[in-house]
Amino acid sequence: MRRWARRVKSAMVMASCTTIVLGTWAGGCATPEAWYCPWDPEPGFKESPCLVMEEPVEGGDGADACGDAGPDAGDACADGGAGADFDSATVPGFDPTLRETCTGQCVPREPLGWSEPALVWIGPPDRAPECPAAAPSVGYESHADFTAPAPPSCPACLCDPPDASCELPAVWSAYTSFPCDVPGATETPFAAPGGWDGACTSAGAIAAGEMCDGALCAQSLEIPAPRVLPGSCAPRIAESPEEPEEPESAGSFALFARACTGTAFAPCSDPGMICTPAPPTGDAAPPEAFLTCIYHEGEQDCPATYPDRHVFYAGAEDTRGCAPCGCADPAGGSCSVLASAFSDGACSHFAVGVVVSSEAPFCGTISPGTALGSKSASVVSLDPGACEPTGGEPNGSVALLGAATFCCRPEPIPDPVPA
Repeated sequence: MRRWARRVKSAMVMASCTTIVLGTWAGGCATPEAWYCPWDPEPGFKESPCLVMEEPVEGGDGADACGDAGPDAGDACADGGAGADFDSATVPGFDPTLRETCTGQCVPREPLGWSEPALVWIGPPDRAPECPAAAPSVGYESHADFTAPAPPSCPACLCDPPDASCELPAVWSAYTSFPCDVPGATETPFAAPGGWDGACTSAGAIAAGEMCDGALCAQSLEIPAPRVLPGSCAPRIAESPEEPEEPESAGSFALFARACTGTAFAPCSDPGMICTPAPPTGDAAPPEAFLTCIYHEGEQDCPATYPDRHVFYAGAEDTRGCAPCGCADPAGGSCSVLASAFSDGACSHFAVGVVVSSEAPFCGTISPGTALGSKSASVVSLDPGACEPTGGEPNGSVALLGAATFCCRPEPIPDPVPA
């Protein structure tokens, strides 16, 4: 039984030491060492020389170096050359760089912040395959090419007439002149009580022949214009003679992406590469091939080593709809009242009667000194006006959620088909 081994540098700096011999570094690399036995049934680096029961079949230089050395070889051969200062023959077929044991594919390492490379299938959702045996775990699923349904058809909005009312004028006045409120004329109130509903009232009566500053108090009568109290309008949706359409679908994505990951793989000889599962080929491959891609949340630019950019989304949110119907403030209302004054206190002896519009107050002459004993008023007409409808216009939007960027290696160019 002999001790066969090689000392090699750690994987990240092995390429700098090019001459490896049994036992020691010939080039004097002063970096940490590891032991590698290419014929060892357990591959990989060892912390100490490995023992093997058989010597290499081909070459034999390593065996002869110790087997024919004679008694002078000493412990250098018994220890596999550990610590020896001489160079012996290298093992046949040994690669001075790290031996590549990746059984998948070696691809460039991902940039900082990106996921490790994975196998990604992109195609129609109904054709998505299961993850292949080399990468059986689903790492991520997303969608692209969203087609939104047609926006909803918004109905027309209308407004019912406002619940307006006509406020009766209550502050009547008599003047000692005509027309009313001539400069220097005396005003005598002939007002109705607060909250007057138009019923006969003798409040503020002015007696016949009553004098005001040496003149008859009642020579003209002023009645203010009534006022429209607009109220509010109730919004409603215009009735449509057509039957409402069936609601549209929620939209759909035309593309589906499934990222598949596998277990850890053996190293690649180039420290800038990483071992990943190889895409299935032949009969095991789906109609659309798997790509080797890296992943990053959000919309990102792709690095040069993975230039094929695909942006996918976790889903979509359709918030489109119609603004609710409403009504602006009423406008354009008007009303008119029949205002009557009587000489007695019971609204029996008619003195003055006039229709007063909300457009303007009334001022008219009366027989000088006529008694104003009572009055009454009633609404003749009321136009409540109208409210301009608001709302009913389309609103909202379609938003794609959970963006993610897949950056992939270019698809291999297929071999030309023989003619």
